[in-house]
Amino acid sequence: MATEIHPSAIVDSGAQLGENVKIGPFCIIEGNTIIGDNCTLDANVQIKSFTRMGKGNTIDTGVVLGGLPQHLGFKGDETWVELGDNNILREYVTIHRATGVDIGREKTVVGSNCMLMAYVHVAHDCKLGDHVIMASSANLAGHIDVGSHATIGGMSGIHQFVRIGEYAFVGAMSGFGQDVPPYMIATGVRGALQGPNSIGLRRNGFNAKTCNSIKKAYKLIFRSEIPRKQALEQAEQEFAEVPEVLNLIEFIRASKRGVTSAGHGSKE
Repeated sequence: MATEIHPSAIVDSGAQLGENVKIGPFCIIEGNTIIGDNCTLDANVQIKSFTRMGKGNTIDTGVVLGGLPQHLGFKGDETWVELGDNNILREYVTIHRATGVDIGREKTVVGSNCMLMAYVHVAHDCKLGDHVIMASSANLAGHIDVGSHATIGGMSGIHQFVRIGEYAFVGAMSGFGQDVPPYMIATGVRGALQGPNSIGLRRNGFNAKTCNSIKKAYKLIFRSEIPRKQALEQAEQEFAEVPEVLNLIEFIRASKRGVTSAGHGSKE
């Protein structure tokens, strides 16, 4: 099928459009951009220079991709925003370019099959995996890594350089200044872990043995009185045949900002 461009849209001659792309009213597509096959842009979308996306993305009203990073150290380097395939970006999502290798990365990345709901902001140098869900008005500061299949609740704020592990679930209106380990639920204005994301894990096909191992490892690492280093070593020995637990341990050991602690009200 042919690409459709509304008469009121402005598309620079330097933009590369795939097949069956639909561009709605009053969109602005700058040069040095790539829009893959079967992408749909609703009204008033802005795709700024140094933005590229794969196939099948749905971009809703008022989205702005490729804005300059909100960082005083940015020197105008050629940096990018990169989207994978089959993402859904709802109304007024904003995603900013990276700051450059001297202070960050060459590109801000959103993987494939993600859903970013209305008013989500993804700042410079962030990297989102696949199947990430961010609910309305959630905000990522710069240099944040979000693992695949993670969910971030509405109106949450994540501090720069924090990591959100894969399959983690961050509750609504939460704030985090430290890493959230994979497979965990975390909530609160000053966020705390509430235990494993058991429902989310089962929905994603994790078997009972793996879920139980993650739960036991969580209790050992976060709820026992054993010193953290010793608890990690013990968990590594007890669950040596469970890759997910080893992934959890490696995530904690690799943390530079520290890991979010367990909440006092956690029942897990």
